[in-house]
Amino acid sequence: MPDKSDTLIMIPARMQANRLPGKPMAMINDAPMIVQVWRRACAAKVGHVVVATDSEEIHKAITDVGGQAQMTRADHQSGSDRIAEALNIVDPHKKAGLIVNLQGDLPTLEPELVTACLTPLKIQNHTLNRPDIATLAARITLEHERHNPNVVKVVGTPLPKSNNTDGLERLRALYFTRATAPSGDGPLYHHIGIYAYTRNALERFIALPPSPLEQRERLEQLRALEAGMHIDVTVVDTIPLGVDTPADLELARQILGDN
Repeated sequence: MPDKSDTLIMIPARMQANRLPGKPMAMINDAPMIVQVWRRACAAKVGHVVVATDSEEIHKAITDVGGQAQMTRADHQSGSDRIAEALNIVDPHKKAGLIVNLQGDLPTLEPELVTACLTPLKIQNHTLNRPDIATLAARITLEHERHNPNVVKVVGTPLPKSNNTDGLERLRALYFTRATAPSGDGPLYHHIGIYAYTRNALERFIALPPSPLEQRERLEQLRALEAGMHIDVTVVDTIPLGVDTPADLELARQILGDN
């Protein structure tokens, strides 16, 4: 893995979720959801963890358990913008070269997924093969997910095994879509919204204006592809539960043993 001192895990969190307002502070077991996510990020042991937020309540919840939280402006349009502001405050001398953007609504996250997401960025000797951004996906096994627009699909081409240092399947992303794609025989891949960036790539990405396909599909990562940036996708065998609704919250509580 990349040197821990060169890596920051940034967790953007805000209270104004549309379908589940205040969800970062929803209790799961003994702690708010944002603390559960922070714990799992720390357990990955790949770098320092910072929660970026515009909420004093979230800030206090993290600092009360010994974590670091950074206050940001309230008007950010995306988590990427929020972590970029926080990054420049907590690391003004740009010591961190690798940045993980970890969603704050993944309380059942397996820490190993953070490691898997980062690995493609460790390529140092093959500059042309090193991506700007890395992310995750899992093969779709449930028929209803193939046609669910809330399950974002990755369309990608397999990368040579010589690029892989851990034996995992990897794709070079060609497109992300809410449609059922690609057509024809073969697997479909469920995108998992965890991203790792080189610092230069993150700075370039947030400076780009929203792109046509991004706005059409409502998928921020398409902005990077439309600008010619490379995104590599590691295929894993587990999908963390994203908490977006009260039903998701109850399921997370069951998974983590809060009955």
